[in-house]
This record gives sequence, C-alpha cells and structure tokens, in this order.
Amino acid sequence: MTSFMAKSAYSQPCLRSKDGLRRVAQLRMGPMALAFCAVWLGPLCGGAVQAQSNQRPHVVLILADDLGYGDVQPLNPDSTIQTPAFNRLAAEGITFTDAHTPSAVCTPTRYGLVTGQYCWRTRLKRGVLDGYGSPLIDADRATLGSVFSDNGYRTAIVGKWHLGLGLVGGKANLDLAKPLTEFPGMNGFESSFVIPASLDFPPYAYFRDGKATTSETVDQSAVGFPAYTRQGPRAVDFELRGCLDRLTDEAVTVISGMKESDRPTMLYFPLTAPHKPVLPAKRFVGTSNRGDYGDFVRQVDATIGRVVDALESEGVLDQTIVIVTSDNGSFMYRIDEGQPDHLDDESVQGFHAASHRSNANWRGTKADVWEGGHRVPFFVRMPEKMNAGQKVNQVVGLVDVMATLADHLNLSTTDDAGPDSVSFAKLLADPNADYRRSPLVCHSVAGMFALRAGKWKMVAGNGSGGREKPKGKPFETPYMLFDLEADPGETNNIADAHPQIVQRMTLALEKIRNQN
Repeated sequence: MTSFMAKSAYSQPCLRSKDGLRRVAQLRMGPMALAFCAVWLGPLCGGAVQAQSNQRPHVVLILADDLGYGDVQPLNPDSTIQTPAFNRLAAEGITFTDAHTPSAVCTPTRYGLVTGQYCWRTRLKRGVLDGYGSPLIDADRATLGSVFSDNGYRTAIVGKWHLGLGLVGGKANLDLAKPLTEFPGMNGFESSFVIPASLDFPPYAYFRDGKATTSETVDQSAVGFPAYTRQGPRAVDFELRGCLDRLTDEAVTVISGMKESDRPTMLYFPLTAPHKPVLPAKRFVGTSNRGDYGDFVRQVDATIGRVVDALESEGVLDQTIVIVTSDNGSFMYRIDEGQPDHLDDESVQGFHAASHRSNANWRGTKADVWEGGHRVPFFVRMPEKMNAGQKVNQVVGLVDVMATLADHLNLSTTDDAGPDSVSFAKLLADPNADYRRSPLVCHSVAGMFALRAGKWKMVAGNGSGGREKPKGKPFETPYMLFDLEADPGETNNIADAHPQIVQRMTLALEKIRNQN
C-alpha cells in the first residue's frame, strides 16, 4: 500500500511508500508531456498535508446535479436567487473559482470523481448511461468508497449513482423483486441508498444495499419541460417531486450515526437537482421569483443547508471536511432579449441575461466543451473553519478529489488508485500556496477534448462538442486556443498567433490520452 503525495503540476508525479519518495512518472505522463509541464506550469511538488488530529475527520462530499456556476450567489453576486447555505460555505470555507469537471455531462464526471480516472479511458467515450446501463466501474478499480473503507472509514452513498447497476432482466424484463447483481456496495460503499440515474431516466426506483425498496411499479408517462420525464416503470414508493427530500432524509440519517460510531464517516451525497425534471417541493414554489428553475436552485441550497445543520446539531461539523460542487454546468441557455425566456414561459429552458445567468459569464452550457459546460461551483469547509473566507484562483479538477483527500488525510492507497488524480491538498492548508496543476483534460458530451494549462485552453476540435452551435467534431482542425486571463469568455481564437503553444498542448494531450 502507498499513500498519495501532492502530484505536482510542475514535475514528475510522485507517491510516497514505506521506502520513501518514489517517482512514477511513467504511470502518469510521457517525457514530452512532462517537459511541457515543466516549461509552462511551474515548480516541484510539495509534501503531504497531514491530518491534524489523531482521529481523522469525517468527510461529506455533496455533488449537485446540473448546478451552474452562476446559480450560487458567492460566485454570481448579481443573482437574485437567494442561496444562504452557499453564502455560509463561502464565509466559513474556501471558495475555488477555477474548478472543473472532467466532463460536461453526468456519468463521465461521476466516474472521474469516484475513481480519479478520466471516463474516456473506459468504454464510455461519449454521452451518458441511461437508467438501465450496465456497471461502468471495473471490479478492481479503486474508488472513493474503497479507499476510505480500506482506511477504517464508515462509508456511505446516498443519491444518484448513474454509473450502472446490475438490474435483473434489464429494460425488457425488469425484475425489481430480485437483488441487483452489482451495486455501490461492490465498489467500497458499506451502505447505499441510490437511484439508478438522472431523475428523468426510468426505472424510477430506490435501491437500499442492492435491493429495491419495493417491486411494485406503475407506468410513468413522458412529460415535457419543466417537469421533464421519460416514459417507464416507477416504483409505487417513488414520488418525483419528493425524491430530493427523501434522499436528504437518508443522508441525515447517516449523519446521525457519526458521533456514536467508533469510525469516522465518509458520506458521498450526489443530489438529483436542479437537473430535469424541474420539480421543486411545494414549499419552494414561488420563492425565487425566477420560475421553477430558480425555485429548484433554492431547494438545492436548502438541502445543502440541512446537511450542514445536521452536522452542526450532531456536534460533528467542526470535525468534518465538507465539499460541495456540481457535476457540470447548468442546462439553462442564455436567451436573446426579445424572445420569451423561463420567466415568460416556464417551458423555455433559458433566461435573458438580465433575468439570471445560470453559468455566469462563461460561454456555453452543460454538454459543451466551453467553460460554461465544466467550470462549476466548488466549496470546501475545513474542520474548525480553517481558512474561512479564503479564495483559490488556481485550476483544480473534480478528478483530483481522490488524490487530494488521500494526501490530506494520509490515507493508504494502491499504486494504481486515481491514475489521473492530482493532489491540491496544499491549497486546503494554505489557499495562497504556490500551486499549478499539470494539464487538465475536460471533455464534452460528444467527445470533444479541451486541455487547460495555466491560462491557456486548447480545444482539440472545431466546435462546442455539445449544444452550442457550431457543434463541430473532435480532432477536426483548425484547433482553437484561448487565453482565459485576457479572454475569459472564449471569444477570440488566437491559435494562429501562437502555433508553438498549440503544438505543445496538442502533444501534451496526446501523451495523456495514450497513457494506460
């Protein structure tokens, strides 16, 4: 067993073993990519940040579903949607302003977060799984669940799995009376209460520790936006509008056992909202003055607030690392003035910029390779409010969560755990620390690659790879290059002016893609 060190952006990644530091660059990057990192990105890696008490802290990781960068007030002060829980996280924790999902859609981001490996290394090269998708995580792949469980943690998942379940009978002959053949319990999570996929994908059912809570179903009809659902079986105990509250009840139950347990707890809580169907609980309807979508964002915020309040009431908040982020940007478009938006017609999936900017000023939406597709809210509340109110403007990725937590908590891991995960633990200890990540890959729904290296972003294709036109095609030239410091809106393609940078970044991307 080994434990992660801070795999620096500027040198060879390294792991610490019983025999001391051991270079494992060949597991992560080829020499040309490493040379690129050294030239463009910075200094050597720092040491691991140790847990600050004999008892390791609890960890609660909350993943919102399709929550945009501009949906939360700490990142979009112009927003009129009240987000008191996010405001509290910003005041008591660390706000990361340049955090990115490995993909601009659900399944591949969740895979990268849970395994520390880019999803495009698996069979899923584009798109997402549906509710009947077969399990995506290999049996021997390390996960957050297995890493924490192997290190003495009580591990639990509550919420949207979307990484494939072993449903008996599949779509044609679904049999909910039979236990799942594969479920999160086989990926290191000791307890699990999950739904298969997004809340618009059948089958609509709850599964506790590999068994459906009921096998009795009714037919759910297809419904248009905002209450968007697909036709399929729905368990009789599954109520779409009440799903988020039901999951939150389960998460709070896990929290209620933290104080009395003889082991620290790691809770992974992937939410179902504000992803479609946009069905806020009745008590939130009309509370945002920004339509059903705004009301749903209010419920997401309240859900996070309820979790934080539960930790506080149990007396464990200041012994807990709380991470709150999103799996990709919002699906809400920016609608041109003069056309109806969501406030004029609830069936419209978008806002005028003057009404609300779900993805702030970033270009594009969910599914796109543009910043709006993968730059997301990311907040970390440390025990005892360490570094409260601080901001980090350095690039980090959700794929880095495994390495970061293992590094910070000094967790033992196998050599092949989190092969694409890079620790930013030093930023948790000191948000002003000198840190530059090695090139980070972001991916669109259609398989368009982007590479981020410092201020530079290269798109290896000729379009969004998602929803915004032109969609383009992966690896179709001309490639695009943006200086995000000078041009955060990605309006000016400067590839022609910097051919050497494009060449170096193209080479670095190919080296990363060709790693096993």
